[in-house]
Amino acid sequence: MEIVQAIGDWILGFFGFDNLMEFLQNKTFADFLTYDGIKVLIRPLFPITLVLELVRGLLFKSFGLSNYKIPFFSYVLNAFIGRYLSLGMTAICIGFFEPKALFHVSFTWYWFIYGYIVWEFAHFIYHYLAHKVRLFWCLHSTHHAPENMNLSVSYAHFFLEGPYADIIRASICILAGLPPAMLFTIMFIDGTWGAFIHIGDHLVKDARMGKLGNFMLSPAHHRVHHARNVQYMDTNFCNLLNIWDRVFKTYQPELDEVKVEYGITRDMKPNHFLDAYFGELVALAKDVYGAPGLVNKFLYIFMPPGWSHTGQHKTASAMKKEAGIFK
Repeated sequence: MEIVQAIGDWILGFFGFDNLMEFLQNKTFADFLTYDGIKVLIRPLFPITLVLELVRGLLFKSFGLSNYKIPFFSYVLNAFIGRYLSLGMTAICIGFFEPKALFHVSFTWYWFIYGYIVWEFAHFIYHYLAHKVRLFWCLHSTHHAPENMNLSVSYAHFFLEGPYADIIRASICILAGLPPAMLFTIMFIDGTWGAFIHIGDHLVKDARMGKLGNFMLSPAHHRVHHARNVQYMDTNFCNLLNIWDRVFKTYQPELDEVKVEYGITRDMKPNHFLDAYFGELVALAKDVYGAPGLVNKFLYIFMPPGWSHTGQHKTASAMKKEAGIFK
């Protein structure tokens, strides 16, 4: 019975129903208009949509359970490790950098706009480095390994990526004067939208979002980001507002003539969790071990993925140049 109870508690927790039930028992309906109330209401939407997406995919045979293998095992592992490390790193950054902030802003609607623009800049920096520094790519590549786009991909992360991301994002935001309450509010909004932009193309075929897609990052933009097509590689690093992609020339809309091919360019076993999770680290270790001299070993760690001491580079920039694609 304890096992059944544990499974039941896990299901309630996964869907967020435990917090919703507690909220209904101890709060009034007016409390749903507060920040905590909105969080409790929104949280179940994503897992419910995920289940609907899975059921629809199985019914119409547009994909199988194997497409969820990498995200599922990543979720199980990160539920016990990555989440707490990430929260811990955020708390440490707040405590260390808040006294050193350039200035402090209040939690008002106009400063919230400023705060979100700063957050998007911080997210862009983390995400850009995750693609341009090979060591960080080893942490981020698990998220790009699935060869099918669906909502569960938002769970596919190496357990150290969250802490690495939040060190950069929280540090920049706190130094820029954001109060912790505003930071956590933005993180909730960003995390919610960042999950939904992974919605599968079998559920939402055209996800460009019309005119909204001109300034918001749509699921179509993020599908492009997950593509291994040369045209699409290393683009659309933002999460909600695509302002910084436009500023830094990394903005790329989905093209009708270039069908998105999901996954990474390294040959890997399809839907193989261990290869997706540790494969890039193993490949990096082999390159570092075989590189001549300390300088080349160092460069393999910090140069972009695809860099080679032989000069035969297979970086995204080199591949685009070879294909005649320039930004």
